[in-house]
Amino acid sequence: MLESVDLSLNIDKKEYKEEMKQSQLKLLQLQRSIYDNQLGVIVVFEGWDASGKGGAIKRLTSGLDPRGFEVHAIGAPSTNEKRHHYLKRFWNKVPPYGKIAIFDRSWYGRVLVERVEKFASVSEWNRSYNEIVQFEHLLAQDRYVVIKVWLHISKEEQLKRFQEREQDPLKKWKITDEDWRNRAKWEMYEEAVEDMFQHTSPLESKWHIVAGENKHYARVKINHIIIQEIENKLTQLPPPF
Repeated sequence: MLESVDLSLNIDKKEYKEEMKQSQLKLLQLQRSIYDNQLGVIVVFEGWDASGKGGAIKRLTSGLDPRGFEVHAIGAPSTNEKRHHYLKRFWNKVPPYGKIAIFDRSWYGRVLVERVEKFASVSEWNRSYNEIVQFEHLLAQDRYVVIKVWLHISKEEQLKRFQEREQDPLKKWKITDEDWRNRAKWEMYEEAVEDMFQHTSPLESKWHIVAGENKHYARVKINHIIIQEIENKLTQLPPPF
């Protein structure tokens, strides 16, 4: 699936500003509908290192009422979290009805980094595909919409962004030795990503693969995807409690 993504997609600066303004206004309006209809919104951001997840989340949330959303930056599980099933720490972050939870990385680490780095056994990460689908199914069958975005860039673009970060004093903290180690395993991660798409993209919580070489295009596209998915779910909801 990744090979079919058109990474040349872009948008000019003037159109970007107008589209971003309009999409942020629409998202703010939808935030009221989310509350009134008691819809829970879960937005999952995955993608290559330096693909633009943070920038996209910033533009998604900048026009929203901060009381209505929470961003969860997901890292490695703590020692205590490892004592429980890996999904427990994510169940704890499922938002209440009427609010939005945004995940910068997510439970998909089980079938990506934990698979590639061998933190999970083959049987564990293979089993996780079904566990994840069932987890999202429970939410989608309830008053939740699960929106999943994969930000895709080329290996060459990633290298360019890594080098730019190393040279920028304000962004140097974003690049670590772990990023370079992950990059060295690009092909292994690519295989894991393709398997993830194949096994965890039912219609009710499908993956949206977004071309991320042009950051402006990606940010606008993501906002439009989220707007469409929320609007679709709102038409399917029974009346609030």
